[in-house]
Amino acid sequence: MRAEKLNLFLRPDPKKVVLLFFKMNKGRSIRILERIQSLSETEVEKSVEKIFDEFSLRHKNFEAKLQLHYKKVKKYIRSTESLSERKKMLIGAYFSKEYSIESAALFNPSIVPHPDQSGTAKGELKFVMSLRATGEGHVSSIEFREGIVSAEGDVKFINESIYKTLADKKVYSMKKLKNKKSAVSNLSKNELNKIRKANYTCSFEDDSVISERVLFPNSKAELMGLEDARFVKFVNNGDVKYYATYTAYNGKTFRTQIIETNDFKNFDIGTLHGKMIKDKGMAIFPRKVNGKYFITSRQDGENIYIMKSEDLFRWKKAETLLTPSRWWGFIQIGNCGSPIETEKGWVLFTHEVGPLRNYVISAILLDLENPYKIIGKLNEPLIEPSDDEREGYVPNVVYSCGSLLHNNNFIIPYAMSDSACGFARIDKNKLLNKFSEI
Repeated sequence: MRAEKLNLFLRPDPKKVVLLFFKMNKGRSIRILERIQSLSETEVEKSVEKIFDEFSLRHKNFEAKLQLHYKKVKKYIRSTESLSERKKMLIGAYFSKEYSIESAALFNPSIVPHPDQSGTAKGELKFVMSLRATGEGHVSSIEFREGIVSAEGDVKFINESIYKTLADKKVYSMKKLKNKKSAVSNLSKNELNKIRKANYTCSFEDDSVISERVLFPNSKAELMGLEDARFVKFVNNGDVKYYATYTAYNGKTFRTQIIETNDFKNFDIGTLHGKMIKDKGMAIFPRKVNGKYFITSRQDGENIYIMKSEDLFRWKKAETLLTPSRWWGFIQIGNCGSPIETEKGWVLFTHEVGPLRNYVISAILLDLENPYKIIGKLNEPLIEPSDDEREGYVPNVVYSCGSLLHNNNFIIPYAMSDSACGFARIDKNKLLNKFSEI
């Protein structure tokens, strides 16, 4: 049995750029500002006109972003009273740079039902998909797409845009951090100060659409990237919230952090705590089980672990759930996103690594009331890299950070060799009937 691969792909596009502040040291900034101030208004006007001709159509709200970057270096200008608006705009342009966020790769997707299902036809499901985008310097960020799954399991994208935009960020105050995060209540002041700047909120402009929004590195903890977000629609007593764990990488070390949102416009970014927060690949169950939060994780880069906690932000103990046992996955195994609830159990898609570091996607079935118990395994992989999917940044890899179930179809977006994305689907009943009992 194999999942059916769909004729739908997402590939990296170097034209997708964001406008970043071009940071330089104080001395250099002052010298550049003095050169700009020496220009005549005629020269300024010609320069600004050329800049707008070449770049304004590549960015949403281009003028406002240049003004924002001007304000960041305004403190280095002795007197701003005589500066014309056009010269301020030119200063903003000199302290701006384009960054192509997905020039290197677009991969490791997760997919969840959209918080707004308006505008869908009968039998359709609107979704939001997250993707890891990698650009210059191998810096990773999180992008989004919107789409629709038909009643039959066909997938299409909607509300696509040529633009990409960044969020406004606000760091938590110490008081707000203590009030919001129960897991930090026992930390010392020094420990709180260390993690505070890794806890922040960010919001996107009202006129942006989901496919334009990019969660870009905003703290020292994630200086080199936000990697492999595993989003899940979490339901608790009828209340819905979207969570995602992701890997924050600073270029030397990494930590698992958490994203919270209700609308994919306003986000809370925070830290997780406890001695089990020491590796990557954590995926949250979509509801509590017997009053507890559950997560599947890895602790050693080889096996799948499972954890439960009364506090979503603190994880103290992990137990081994699954060790490599099939020839196609003797090297290592891990989850492919959050488990999906069915009438027969939790379906947990897995990635498994075998000979030649070849990745495949498979699945296991967990007991609904006791997720520590595996009640079914597959005797063959669901998805393997085909010949045209083997070449990429990391060859021979198929990998997913999250799937969804709609009607009777599992929809599985997956990365191809850490470079691009494809889609697969499989009938729910066919899959459930293929699990062999343990």
